[in-house]
Amino acid sequence: MAAMDGAGGLYETIGRGYATARPPDPRIANQIEEAIGGGDSVVNVGAGTGNYEPPDRQVVAVEPSPSMLRQRRNKHATVRAIAERLPFVDDAFDVAMAIFTIHHWTNRDLGLQELARVARRQVSLVYDTDVTARMWLIEYFPELTTALWDVDAPGPSSIGLHLEVDDVRVLWVPPDCTDGFTGAYWNRPERYLEAAVQAGMSTLTRLDPGARAAGGERLRRAIESGDWDHRHGWLRSEERFDMGYRLVLSHRRPRWP
Repeated sequence: MAAMDGAGGLYETIGRGYATARPPDPRIANQIEEAIGGGDSVVNVGAGTGNYEPPDRQVVAVEPSPSMLRQRRNKHATVRAIAERLPFVDDAFDVAMAIFTIHHWTNRDLGLQELARVARRQVSLVYDTDVTARMWLIEYFPELTTALWDVDAPGPSSIGLHLEVDDVRVLWVPPDCTDGFTGAYWNRPERYLEAAVQAGMSTLTRLDPGARAAGGERLRRAIESGDWDHRHGWLRSEERFDMGYRLVLSHRRPRWP
């Protein structure tokens, strides 16, 4: 998330049904848990509803949106704040996590510097736009290719500008993913026609309403005519999908005197 009146304000609008549209997927959770690895204390920056916070650690969630904070289901401590100004002392945590949030930050450079300040290790979930741009959804919602929040989305190389990258891992999306993020229904195109599903995806919700409606109509016609299955139906039998989501494991660079 970003400034209190930036992404925090955005999610006051689009995040009201987030807990319903975006229940955590256990297989996604396992991949994130493995990336976090050891460490007793974790700060989750841009925490949202806290879906992927490890249950067995001391976690503090940082989130600017009251709507998102109200929908949290776990009992971890929460702080209403922004990534660019974390209210913690240096080295307050073992690990800082930032899951599907950095592209919303107002000042990403400053936010990444703050992650490094408060924790020696970081786990970020970002996406490789070279891969996401090839997803079939773009065929029906072409405006996504020019959306500022996607065109300028930070990837692993952006993380590397401020943090020492140790590993970059593909976050595989399962075929029956329960978390309704943008790439969740890669093999179930019918789900993208549902208003509640669209409402849980910031990528679609932020489109002009006319463009979003036109894209939905194009997709509906392709499904009903069989054109979608003719072109992409092989996806229905795949066991996993690379949407371009990347888990970036990093650590803070040495502080020189």
